[in-house]
Amino acid sequence: MLILLPPSEGKTPARKGEPFDAGRLQFPGLTAARGAVLEALAKVSAHEDAQQLLGVGASLAAEVERNTRLRAEPAAPAHAVYSGVLYDALGYRSLTAAQRRKADSAVVVISALWGAIGFADPIPAYRLSMSASLPGLGRLASYWKPVLTEHLSARADGELVVDCRSSTYAAAWRPDPGRSVDVNVFQERNGKRTVVSHFAKHTRGELVRHLLTRRGAAPATPAALLKAAGERWDAELVAGTAKRPHALNLILPG
Repeated sequence: MLILLPPSEGKTPARKGEPFDAGRLQFPGLTAARGAVLEALAKVSAHEDAQQLLGVGASLAAEVERNTRLRAEPAAPAHAVYSGVLYDALGYRSLTAAQRRKADSAVVVISALWGAIGFADPIPAYRLSMSASLPGLGRLASYWKPVLTEHLSARADGELVVDCRSSTYAAAWRPDPGRSVDVNVFQERNGKRTVVSHFAKHTRGELVRHLLTRRGAAPATPAALLKAAGERWDAELVAGTAKRPHALNLILPG
């Protein structure tokens, strides 16, 4: 089982520790592409209009400034740096040692800066969205797509891919639709379903935690994933096509 997550917008900087080492990140074939993004991001972040160019507000000025010195910033495991709603619901710190090893093996974060990283890969906190465009590289989703397709397809081969990414990050790489399942969350009230953004992130985090902590073998097929999700939620599986992945719909009560 391979679980794909988006990064969180909020990140917790490491207070101390060694700077990140490109050689310690998973997917070493991405090293050159990562270096190009790091260089372009540092240049943009030093520009007087950096916040506007990166599409962030004035309150994030310190985070943008940090982008100029990421190679010297202390690094921490990705699961500790990412600190949004999904990651809070996943609750890595409260997992057992065996469950953490399972998470470190199964979870991959798709990132605008790193392309793809393992859950335990040490990284510094940064500010960059997949929707951003950097000089010389263009829009990052388009930049990463051919690179990730080459290197992640081998990682996903033979695995069930549980895709918990937002559409922005899903645009950077699409796994084999026959072996992947998009996770959607709806709220149902009086027979009508609506998309709930905040609760969707939280529920996806809870689903990942459930998959990491439940007993038994990890789901290896979309049907097995539906059965596992049904242990906690009202769930349904929408079959995919040759071009579209399966969809696991989790239905929350209104």
